[in-house]
Amino acid sequence: VLEQFLQEGRISALMWEVCQQQAQAGSPEVQEALLNKVVCLPDHVSNELQGKNPPVFFPQNYFPLLGGAIIQVLQKISDSLRGGLDCSISFVSHVLGKVCVHGRQKEILSVLVPRLTDLTKSDCIWQRICWRLVECVPDRWMEAVVLGFVQRAPGADTLSRLLGNLVVKNKKAQFVVTQKVLLLQYCHTTPVLQNLLGYLSLDSLRRALLIKVLQELLETWGSSSAVKHSPPEQQQYISKAILICLSHLKEPEIESCRQELLTSMMEGVKCHLDSNLPQIRRLGMIVAESISSKINTDGPVLKFQVKVIMKFVSGVQGLEEIKALHQMIQGITASSNTLSGNKGRQRHFQKERISIYKKQFDDDLIPYDMSEDKELKTKAPVYIRECIEVLTGSEDVDKWEATVKALETLVRKNPAATREVSVELAKILLHLEEKTCIEGFVELRQRAQVAVLTTDPIPVAKYLTSQFYSLNYSLRQRMDILDVLVLAAQELSYPKSRGKTKHSGAQKPCIQLLPGSDSSKDWRRIVDERIKSKTRRFATGQSQVELASGPNEFNSIAGHFFFPLIQHFDRPLTTFDLLGEDYFVLGRLVHTLAILMYLAVNTVAVTAMGKALLEFVWALRFHTDSYVRQGLLSCISSTLLSVPTERLLEDMTEELLETQSWLGGKM
Repeated sequence: VLEQFLQEGRISALMWEVCQQQAQAGSPEVQEALLNKVVCLPDHVSNELQGKNPPVFFPQNYFPLLGGAIIQVLQKISDSLRGGLDCSISFVSHVLGKVCVHGRQKEILSVLVPRLTDLTKSDCIWQRICWRLVECVPDRWMEAVVLGFVQRAPGADTLSRLLGNLVVKNKKAQFVVTQKVLLLQYCHTTPVLQNLLGYLSLDSLRRALLIKVLQELLETWGSSSAVKHSPPEQQQYISKAILICLSHLKEPEIESCRQELLTSMMEGVKCHLDSNLPQIRRLGMIVAESISSKINTDGPVLKFQVKVIMKFVSGVQGLEEIKALHQMIQGITASSNTLSGNKGRQRHFQKERISIYKKQFDDDLIPYDMSEDKELKTKAPVYIRECIEVLTGSEDVDKWEATVKALETLVRKNPAATREVSVELAKILLHLEEKTCIEGFVELRQRAQVAVLTTDPIPVAKYLTSQFYSLNYSLRQRMDILDVLVLAAQELSYPKSRGKTKHSGAQKPCIQLLPGSDSSKDWRRIVDERIKSKTRRFATGQSQVELASGPNEFNSIAGHFFFPLIQHFDRPLTTFDLLGEDYFVLGRLVHTLAILMYLAVNTVAVTAMGKALLEFVWALRFHTDSYVRQGLLSCISSTLLSVPTERLLEDMTEELLETQSWLGGKM
């Protein structure tokens, strides 16, 4: 009976009857019971028939049928209004809201949205019916209905016709559109953002909400706490929303809030550049460039080394803009071009331009024969002091390049001369800047620093560790100091002698001749014996490889590398605060201490180093940055691997128990 009831379309007649009763103040209890039965009919039938449902009661079939019935009821309401009769749309709104909140948005709205889109194109009565349909949805179901329409509307103009000024009239809908979808969720696609923000921009009453949304998005984008704790996917989502909002702003609106936008942009780009994740830093650069180009149309704009194409349009963005937006956001994780690469391409393009110029204007000139010409090579310095003079005062670029390339080899060949000026040379290398575009300059400078430090470890290590906490050094220089200390400690701790393969005393290859026979009768035996007599057999002994061995040069100097670095980490300077905004350098410091601890195995100072390192870990155990906490775990592992077991149990019992309780709480 129920199956026939549905197939004959009687459910639309039932809802129309309820709508007429509501206009005449019908019983609310009866209407609530009918609402539950209409929405939950597939569940009730399934419970009664124990899964043997007719196909019409399957949810994927029932709810599209219910959507068609709603269209029929709305058609009757439209005819009634045109005839001057009163009726209520509240029951239909309740049915729509309850179906959507039960998770059947796709099935019912796949029928409703296309039909309502066609009916509201040129009929103002249908537009008012559609607006009233969503306005009468109770607040507890409003979110599901609004999200369903936003996700399935083919465009912002269609969404504006279907919802009207719902966000202005209904506080729940306003919260969903301006707060929850944009700031509390990040699972929606770019077309959904296009629909939502385009809908806000298409009416003068809603444009105030668009500007408010942009300000709140920029506030979240520029929050250091949000940048630090929210996932990269959410930050990309917010960035897309900001760029779409900017594309809808008009020049008078930008002019009215230009200063606020500029302030938010500067705060946001600072927070993103302070992040230790490369994709977050590039994301900040891209969004800052786009904001700057939008609000500073006449003046200078921000330019970073991240290429992105973003087309701003004043109206609704179409397919091309969506593609550009996808390419922009998805290209964030791509590596940006390095400065040396840019310079190399510039030289390449310059050579091509010169070549084209010559071909165009110098074809009539006879070229010189330069096939036998050789490039003049600048002679590299042969003394350490000569290198110092070239690096500090020479204007000869070629000689400067030759000195940088030859410095490491020269330092290792002349250890005595290097020790006389080791600290001065370390200071020069620490402050050395690239004068020309020399390939691998950073690596050449670092290798020279390591060579100086390994040649004269104690004074150079004292100088570098003291400069790490000094004023007027950039973060890059401080991290260079840490890298050099680690590489030098690694080189000093490894044995320099190489294993040689020795062969055991084996006999020389010998020839064994078997006795023969002159008997001509047994010819086969004679042939076999001759073959065996001419066969040579060789025997070799097994090779034995000696393991590399040698004194550990890091043994007596490990403390000079380790203890000065761990002393002043909690003392903020004017331009350097490890426990504050420079937490990325703190993470590098923690990892450096872990490596130095690991390399100090079997040294005299390893017990004192382990005790100090565990106290250092205990002081930073509640740090908020994951990179720092990861380094703390590395410190604990290095201590357990390097310090002998008896020393751990006798000298560091209290520290070990504290560490165990902390790690147990983390697990």
